[in-house]
Amino acid sequence: MTITESPSRATPAGEDAPALVARIRATFDTGRTRPLAWRRRQLEGLIRILADHQADLLAALDADLGKPSTEGWMTDLAYTASEIGDYAKNLERWAAPERVPVPLRLRPGRATLHREPLGVTLVIAPWNYPVQLLLVPMAGALAAGNAVIGKPSEVAPHTSALIARLVPRYLDPEAVAIVEGGVEETTALLEQRFDHIFYTGNGRVGRVVMTAAARHLTPVTLELGGKSPTIVDRTADIDVAARRIAWGKYLNAGQTCIAPDYVLADEAIHDELVTKLGAAVRAFYGTDPQQSPDYARIVNDRHFSRLTDLLDAGGYESLAFGGERDRADRYLSPTLLTGIADDAAVMHEEIFGPLLPVIPVADADAAIARINAGDKPLAIYAFGSEDVTDRIVERTSSGGVCVNATLFHITVPALPFGGVGESGMGSYHGRRSFDTFSHVKPVFERPTSPDPSLAYPPYNRLKRFVIKRMLG
Repeated sequence: MTITESPSRATPAGEDAPALVARIRATFDTGRTRPLAWRRRQLEGLIRILADHQADLLAALDADLGKPSTEGWMTDLAYTASEIGDYAKNLERWAAPERVPVPLRLRPGRATLHREPLGVTLVIAPWNYPVQLLLVPMAGALAAGNAVIGKPSEVAPHTSALIARLVPRYLDPEAVAIVEGGVEETTALLEQRFDHIFYTGNGRVGRVVMTAAARHLTPVTLELGGKSPTIVDRTADIDVAARRIAWGKYLNAGQTCIAPDYVLADEAIHDELVTKLGAAVRAFYGTDPQQSPDYARIVNDRHFSRLTDLLDAGGYESLAFGGERDRADRYLSPTLLTGIADDAAVMHEEIFGPLLPVIPVADADAAIARINAGDKPLAIYAFGSEDVTDRIVERTSSGGVCVNATLFHITVPALPFGGVGESGMGSYHGRRSFDTFSHVKPVFERPTSPDPSLAYPPYNRLKRFVIKRMLG
């Protein structure tokens, strides 16, 4: 099993993984997590963590990712608090039994759907949004009445350590635990039996998680990544498209699973778009983004080397802008590449950094064909007239689509977020989070009277006639 290596740390109170999972499961088996009052207290505890320790969390995000405070507040704190608040607001409605219609032939009778917790769940989070992508799925599991073990990423060690200290103070430590560490700890957890595993990260580790889950027939949600394309048609508002693409791409220095990975630009507007993307970057971050208080850093030296290796591998004709680097500061400037060869290194893996290839295509249909020739992406961004964007939505498959915008589709609670194919399986956010961590149990009830003999053998001619009329 290969996961990012890091120094090992102990599980809570020195427990090994089997003992921890057994203890958490014993708590769940008592029924402690099922009452709505308990669930609400856990959600309120998560919200208090975000409110009471805002400065601490922002400092940890800065230490781990060089994340600007405004960006960290928007993406990791405010959004997370809003999402969890939506769970708390709707908890009673989501948990209530749901009546469903009963066919005439089965009346009198009552059919309902009961959503019950799955049991003990494991949430494995990534490093790029280490607060949001740990606490939001944990909140979904808690809202559904589960016990939860959260595994923050060791690549964001300051945030991981802070959350590990805070969670036992604000949440029920008998039913909720945080396990720090790297490959050793994650491997040990995956050897245990869980009732659901939620993993956010890359496809390589996603396969490891799914293989481990298969040993126990544990259901999984895999939120993966991939090369999310952007299509800019000649009918688009190029000024708006440039600003929104630049914002979505260079947020968090491009270290976002749904960041625009590359742009397919109608050849009629390709050069104009490149120019205006450069203008948008200068407007956002100035002529020297390294000095901007709003531009993040690459998470660590390994990822810095990976990105600079992609840049140095070539396969493109020119740097339209950017390319500056400072290893000591883990700074890689917002960069745009043009004249991209099909075999360019940047086109063969998810970039996950501030490098943006822009590729000319004949038209939107050519862009659609190119996207459909590859793996299904986590997101597609479409800029153009309604006719063009409708065609893109209808003729492509992706986890989600944003029309004339980037990233914002994940902020709508009523829209589930997840991948398809190589970009993942399952989804969450809003009501879908509650359902992801619930078993929907069908229940049918009938009164004991009347109890006609028609349904019981022996079946004579009259009974067969009536049964066929009713069921035929």
